[in-house]
Amino acid sequence: MNAVGIDVSKGKSMIAILRPYGEIVSSPFEIHHTSSEISSLIEQIKSIEGESRIVMEHTGRYYEPLAHELSLANLFVSAVNPKLIKDFGDNSLRKVKSDKADSVKIARYALDSWTNLKQYCLMDEIRNQLKTMNRQFGFYVKHKTAMKNNFIGILDQTYPGVNTYFDSPARDDGSQKWVDFATTYWHVDCVRKMSLNAFTDHYQKWCKRRKFNFSKSKAEEIYGAVTCSCTSKR
Repeated sequence: MNAVGIDVSKGKSMIAILRPYGEIVSSPFEIHHTSSEISSLIEQIKSIEGESRIVMEHTGRYYEPLAHELSLANLFVSAVNPKLIKDFGDNSLRKVKSDKADSVKIARYALDSWTNLKQYCLMDEIRNQLKTMNRQFGFYVKHKTAMKNNFIGILDQTYPGVNTYFDSPARDDGSQKWVDFATTYWHVDCVRKMSLNAFTDHYQKWCKRRKFNFSKSKAEEIYGAVTCSCTSKR
């Protein structure tokens, strides 16, 4: 049984190799995540007599390239939750991080959990990434909806109903016609201070600049809605 504990950080890792009863196969040593140094590590692990199992924490994205390369070399790799390592052995929190001590602790964890270690699988990693992206997308959708509702709530104080004028779908860049319209005509006075002909001409030029389709009947509809609301208030 050869337990290879790897403490991964950005661009480099600290490795310790232990056998049962605290036998040290290799004192902690550092490698950089280059093809040559990873290949040397693979050769070193394969040269050790007996079965070897590699354990590392799945923190961030730093561990993925190394785990992938070691797996491709037909080595047993297990990426475990950092909390399992933190809680293993003792619960003391070191004020100063020691990569060497961490790699030894990970190797000790590998020995203690030998039969329960789950082998790293690229498909599992992809699944975890998809789950993370799905959560991020869900947060984005909720945030976008909240921002839209807040935007409409503020516009209702200056130009009620402006968000109902257009039903055209969003463009490829995410922009929408009603939002662009409200940016220019942010208050009802921006429309009703002009005559119908003046507004129609202004709206036509706006559509041309923004590369939207122009409709005279739509201009009349918008202008009519403003004047009707103004008359009803009287």
